[in-house]
Amino acid sequence: GLPIASSVARVLGCPLDVVVAKKITQPENRELAIGAVTADGHVVWSTQRRRLPENPFNQYNAALQQAQEHAQAQLTRLAPPSRFSPEGAIAILVDDGIATGMTMAAAVRALRAQQPAQVWICAPVAPLDLMPFLHEISERAIVLATPHRFLSVSRFYREFLQVGTEEAAIYLQQQNN
Repeated sequence: GLPIASSVARVLGCPLDVVVAKKITQPENRELAIGAVTADGHVVWSTQRRRLPENPFNQYNAALQQAQEHAQAQLTRLAPPSRFSPEGAIAILVDDGIATGMTMAAAVRALRAQQPAQVWICAPVAPLDLMPFLHEISERAIVLATPHRFLSVSRFYREFLQVGTEEAAIYLQQQNN
């Protein structure tokens, strides 16, 4: 979401920082998100996790640890030299789209630990049925398109390219200089 977040920060004239959150997948099905974790360890589990077949806790713990390590490694490669404190400010979380809300919920939890005055969520697209949840976890949720039929974020882009770590670091550096 950094290309979009960078544009938002530039228009608003505010600093740009990053919260890295990764989905936690079911050990038997890497496509099924059962939760999300941030680099600093804020975890959100899906309610669907409770309905999954019995799985030894250590498998979920291993999936959690793997996702967090991935997030930590990415943050280490991205982190700007000086991080900004959102304490007492309106913190705006921007993503390129929200599919399940798991990674956004983990990012909100991590951000709230830094005591902002408010947390706003912004994205170009999210499923309509996810909007009540987004409003529940934030003071404001701004989503441009909320289709009933939602298969994936990428379907709402002509070209949905993954942003590499080097490119992401450039976005952070350019906005904060």
